[in-house]
Amino acid sequence: MKHFPNICTLANLFFGCIAITYILHAPVFFQQVAEDIYPVLGVEQMVMGSMFIALAAIMDVFDGLAARTLKVTSALGRDLDSLADLVSFGVAPSMIMFKLLWAAYMSEPGAMHTPMLVMVPAFLLACFGALRLARFNQTSAQQQDYFTGMPIPAAGMLIASLPLIQWFGAPYGIPELLLHRWLMYGLIGIVCFLMVSKVRFLKWKAPGKGLAAWWPQLLVILVIAAGAPVFRFAVVPLAFLVYILCSLVYRYPPAAVSSAQHNTAG
Repeated sequence: MKHFPNICTLANLFFGCIAITYILHAPVFFQQVAEDIYPVLGVEQMVMGSMFIALAAIMDVFDGLAARTLKVTSALGRDLDSLADLVSFGVAPSMIMFKLLWAAYMSEPGAMHTPMLVMVPAFLLACFGALRLARFNQTSAQQQDYFTGMPIPAAGMLIASLPLIQWFGAPYGIPELLLHRWLMYGLIGIVCFLMVSKVRFLKWKAPGKGLAAWWPQLLVILVIAAGAPVFRFAVVPLAFLVYILCSLVYRYPPAAVSSAQHNTAG
């Protein structure tokens, strides 16, 4: 049983690799606009990639729960977890963003002359995710009640929700917004900044008891439950925004504030 957490971590990595395979093989079809024909990205395979990223996230939760329940921790397990997270929530979401940027450019006039280099900013997600994981491994002892910087699984799940929004639809023209390249560039910049920022982000387990400690988690659950019937998978970015706002206004216990100041000074 002591190897069960590492098995869950390897399952996380395995699902992340499958996700990348699906995303890379997202089909392309051609659409005629006026007298021109443009290649358009089919998102069905990307949806499968998003589903496997979600499975990787479940395994990421299980390996932590198993390690705490069995009271088995090791440097090997920590490093293995970081490597798996980088693939599943860094590289795989980068591939999704690469394809979404490609689709955005292909929907514009003169698309056939678009250089490949304009899509490479998508891989900044993996780069900044790696930096965030490396920093966490060095400072995890000071992050008992919070995360310094947005955790990479949260960033990965946000990006993974985008193909689901396109495939299953959403109100208010939200899917069409994903075909605007500058919105995609802006999202890349915001997510990368948040991952390596000094902003304190809430953990799912509140650093205290009672409603005063758990209200952010309950609010996120309420937003998802109330918003899902209306926004469908677009509720994920909405819940993500609520999570950020709650993390910013949450009043951490004195011990957590002290640890955050120590980490910032370091």
